[in-house]
Amino acid sequence: MTELSAEHLEDRDAEVSEARPRSQRRMAPIVPAQNIAGRALILVIAIMTFLSCLTFGAVTLVRDTASVWENQISREATIQIKPVDGLDMEAALVQASRIAGEFPGVKSTKIIDREATARLLEPWLGSGLNIDDLPVPRLIIVTIDENSPPDFAAMRAAIAPKLPSASLDDHRTWVDRLVAMARTTVTIGIAVLALMLSATVLTVVFATRGAMAGNGHIIEVLHFVGAEARFIAREFRRHFLVTGMKGAAAGGAAAVLVFIVFSWWSSRNMATPQADQATALFGNFAIGSAGYLGVVMMVLVIGALTAATSHATVVAYLSDIDVRQPDA
Repeated sequence: MTELSAEHLEDRDAEVSEARPRSQRRMAPIVPAQNIAGRALILVIAIMTFLSCLTFGAVTLVRDTASVWENQISREATIQIKPVDGLDMEAALVQASRIAGEFPGVKSTKIIDREATARLLEPWLGSGLNIDDLPVPRLIIVTIDENSPPDFAAMRAAIAPKLPSASLDDHRTWVDRLVAMARTTVTIGIAVLALMLSATVLTVVFATRGAMAGNGHIIEVLHFVGAEARFIAREFRRHFLVTGMKGAAAGGAAAVLVFIVFSWWSSRNMATPQADQATALFGNFAIGSAGYLGVVMMVLVIGALTAATSHATVVAYLSDIDVRQPDA
């Protein structure tokens, strides 16, 4: 009686198993996470994304700062008066300011006073400087109309006979160098980004081939029994999309954290001479909304690139199988 009951139960379990709906059966993934170094790949993608976002942020920072510099320089010119024996500096400053202000296209002139001149030299010569003890040139800032700039050659010709130690600098040489530097920096940044994205693609190719090597018998069986290449490639694409997005999101978040920390540090140390010089060169280390949007786009691009790379690699692998075994 016991044996019959056991056989009856086994038969009934088999029937229930066969009658169970297909949707309720546990389906094993074609690409199990244990078959590839998933964590290592996520870490590599995170590092690549982090470096890519830092490069993008640096390029954005330099480009924006160069644009601000260019706009500021194009709106101003500078008259420099060097101290010489017998020269009344204060009277010379007033005279040069008056001559420059008479030219069409000059909006205003501003004499840099003694205290402001000492502050400009403070990062190099220290505080408490008495500029009367040193032959320090004095400056006049000339604000010009960008749409209708003055005739700088005529201005120089008017100032030179009356004030031989004065010189006018319209900053055009600096503007040209600044534009060239900004373009070179952007070009280098784009090249570095291209190299990093290429390295990410190669990493994903090797990881995909490693996954297919570990599951090669499963893939070949599925392929030969009629599974479409699109189905197999879709499984790999889904798996590597999740992997790529995890790594890219982690790298992007780390890059955003670095940008926030640098911006906070810059704002905290803004009163120091060193921070003033750094701010003059690089701004306040804030990449702005466009920079953060670029980081998000970088994360999405790297995630999509990872999925597309794995898809293309699987399709190429299955095509090689068909070429090697055309009669199978």
